[in-house]
Amino acid sequence: MNLSLNGKTFVVMGVANKRSIAWGIARSLHNAGARLIFTYAGERLESSVRELAESLESEGTLVLPCDVTKDEAVEQCFTEIKQAVGIIHGVAHCIAFANKEELKGEYMNTTRDGFLLAHNISSYSLTAVAKEARGLMTEGGSIVTLTYLGGERALPNYNVMGVAKASLDASVRYLAADLGQEGIRVNSISAGPIRTLSAKGVGDFNAITKVVEERAPLRRATTTEEVGDTALFLFSELSRGITGENIHVDSGYHIL
Repeated sequence: MNLSLNGKTFVVMGVANKRSIAWGIARSLHNAGARLIFTYAGERLESSVRELAESLESEGTLVLPCDVTKDEAVEQCFTEIKQAVGIIHGVAHCIAFANKEELKGEYMNTTRDGFLLAHNISSYSLTAVAKEARGLMTEGGSIVTLTYLGGERALPNYNVMGVAKASLDASVRYLAADLGQEGIRVNSISAGPIRTLSAKGVGDFNAITKVVEERAPLRRATTTEEVGDTALFLFSELSRGITGENIHVDSGYHIL
């Protein structure tokens, strides 16, 4: 048993730039021999995602639009994937969003629209994606999403995103229960704070990172490579007995 993913195809959702955790996952999968399909969430990100996909120098890499706020767009995306490859073996769901103005100050100031938006994109999208991916995962496989400690604890400024991550965590367990009999596993990775594009929207993010570097047992920040390699494990047969689980990759900060 090894970590080779030769002959297997995975969908990576949520790449924004080379600092994205999704890109770290993509690189780990690519290095293990996997074929990758990328999705992007709007024309603004298309060129960046295509450029990164091309940098892997893999033949036939697909790059497709997928607006996860619209069921018909998710369905269309996976229809195109099915037409192109027939079967997939996993999905990396690395999608989250909340209004920047609601990621600072008090949680109770969250608006109704902001609450629904954060949950729609950051939590429900996993269910929508799993529903469509299920039909393409006829050989079983693995779905991996990204969560954060703010879904387990009340952390300063994380606010509505923390509540959305708690919802996402619950969805992982329920989806794992639904899909297990089909050989499809669903797990999450709780990464430590990483300086990504989305992280910039969280108030005092640099201070949060500094605290982790100073207090975490390993005394250092988390890297996208560490998260990517953990995802590789969860996508591989080495993790075949694991589902409905959340793995912390945060230099041990969560134990404090």
